[in-house]
Order: sequence, then C-alpha cells, then structure tokens
Amino acid sequence: MKRSIIKGFLGTIFVVVALFVALLVTLSVTEYKPKAVEKLKVKQAREAKTVAPGDKITILTWNIGYGALDESADFFLDGGKKVKTADKEQTKTNMDGIVSRIKEIKPDLCFFQEADVESHRSNYVNEQAWLARGLGDVSHSFATNYKALYIPYPFPPIGPVHAGIMTTSTFSFKEAVRYALPCPYSWPESLGNLKRCIMVNRIPVEGTNKELVAVNLHLEAYDSGEGKIKQTQMLRELLQTEAKAGNYVIAGGDFNQTFSNVDVSAYPQKKGLWAPGRIESDSFSEGLSLYMDGKTPSCRSLDQPYKGADPATFQYYVIDGFIVSSNIKVKAVKTKDFGFKYTDHNPVVLKAVLKK
Repeated sequence: MKRSIIKGFLGTIFVVVALFVALLVTLSVTEYKPKAVEKLKVKQAREAKTVAPGDKITILTWNIGYGALDESADFFLDGGKKVKTADKEQTKTNMDGIVSRIKEIKPDLCFFQEADVESHRSNYVNEQAWLARGLGDVSHSFATNYKALYIPYPFPPIGPVHAGIMTTSTFSFKEAVRYALPCPYSWPESLGNLKRCIMVNRIPVEGTNKELVAVNLHLEAYDSGEGKIKQTQMLRELLQTEAKAGNYVIAGGDFNQTFSNVDVSAYPQKKGLWAPGRIESDSFSEGLSLYMDGKTPSCRSLDQPYKGADPATFQYYVIDGFIVSSNIKVKAVKTKDFGFKYTDHNPVVLKAVLKK
C-alpha cells in the first residue's frame, strides 16, 4: 500500500511538472515579439477637421485602467488582494462613464493607455471599439503593448490578455507608427510582461510643410528602474529629433514617473507602497517642456479600494502629463478630479495654441 501511495504521489508530481513544462513551451512559442518599428492601421474620421498655426487645441491623456480599476478596486501587484477587479456589467458601466466624461471635455486629441481588446481581466469587452464608437466621428489607431495567450499567475490567474494604447482625434492622421521600447525583462519573466511602446501619429499642419506629431506613451511601472531610464532616454531622443525638424510635438501619457519641475510634495510617499520614478526636466533640451498638474493627483494607489477609504490618508501620485515643443504655447494643464470613479487615474487636459 505504501508503494502504491508513493507511486501515485510521484505520478501526480510528474503530471503537474509535465503540464507546467508544456504551458511554458506554449507561452514561449506564442510570445508576443513585436518589430522595432511597425506601421499601424488608421481609421480616419469621415469629416475630419484641419489644424493650422494659430489654432487652439485641447489634448487629453487618460489611463483608463482597462475599464476595471474603478473606485471599488484594489490590485495584487500594488499591495491589494484582487486579481479580477470587476464583472462584465461593471466594466461596461465604467467604460460608459469614461466616454461620457470625455464628451464633456470635447478634446481634439486623446491619448489612452490600458485599453483592452480581448482580455479576461476586462471580461472580453473590446474597449478599443467601445471608445471609437462612443466618441463618434474620430480618427483612431491602436498599438498593442500587452499580449499573452495565457498568464498563469497568481491565483486565480490573470488569464488571456490583449491590450494597448489608443489615440483618437477629430483631425486626420497622415500615419501611425509603433516604436518598440526597451524591455527590462528576460525570459521567462518576459512571457507575462508588457512589451511597451511609443505610438507616433502625424497630423498635417495646414499651410506649412510641418506636422503635429502626437506621441502616446505608457512607460514601465514595476521594474527596478533601469527600464524606465532606458525608455525615457529613447522617448527623449525621438522628441528632440522631431522638435529640431521644426514639427509641433506633443507627447502625452502615463509616465509612471514624476517630473522634477512639478511640486508633488502634497502627496508624500508612504512606506511599503509602489513608488514612481523621477524624470529630471533639465535632461530634456530647451526645445521641450514638461508639464504635469501638481495640484490634483492623476493616479491613486491600488493597495485598497478608494470607495469608503479616508481620502486624507490615501496614497496619491502625479505621474500623467505631457512633453511639448517650444513652438506650442501651453495655455493650461489641468487634471480633472473625477474621484477615481471609473479608473485608478484621473484624466489630464492640456490646452495649447500652435504658434505661427
């Protein structure tokens, strides 16, 4: 009987190991490996507006938290407990709320991060299509930055993921291109991590040979710091090249870092919680300026639900913002305080004028 028990135990271990190896091989073979540079599909607005020197424009950046990180959510990677944070109805409610708020703002250009296409975590709601449909007649493009057949951790597991960044506009896009950012993770960690990128959309500026270069980004979050540094360096080089060429440049997104020229002392870092990196503003050339709104947090911690918590003791961050070339006059940068009702980020809105 003892031999039978031992054989059964060893047989079970063998099956588990064999299944794990098979899963690892499958994930390795199907790992998302984007090219360094990829041209993306663009859906143009039917009645697109034009933009010219002297025009006022409104730009929004918003990490929508894949429609599932609303005020009731906490998340295991940030010290919380949950993996799946919303059911399908709640995800749809959050997406409806996000769209309605954007329509109130009426931006000319939107940068979205963490938009799911087909993921278990967001109940397979196609958020790319949801935004395009909800915002009406807009040009749009999408760049994948997270794609895995199955993510087997933690328990219950994250499961299948397909997500990315999305740019929409009332203007026409000349083109959209995906630039792969350096990935700080090696195999096997890379199998379940994002393959981050920059998406560059070019918009013709009427009456000139220049372009409005719209750059959507979502930089590294959970690395030890080297990934953020390398990704920021690549972003800086791209923006400086475009600015030197005389183009109008606006980069916006979730930097997962604070800007050194922005006072964030109102939101002290609490011990044991996720901490953002820091971008030194003087590391960018004089032709580029960095903007965040230090008066209102753009992100909140996911170590606990926001609903029912004490706002006075909560961990807040200022990590979403813009980098703008000197031929654009910035009139205002404002974080809209929506109380993290639909996502763990508040949108940041920039109002600017293209200089003549």
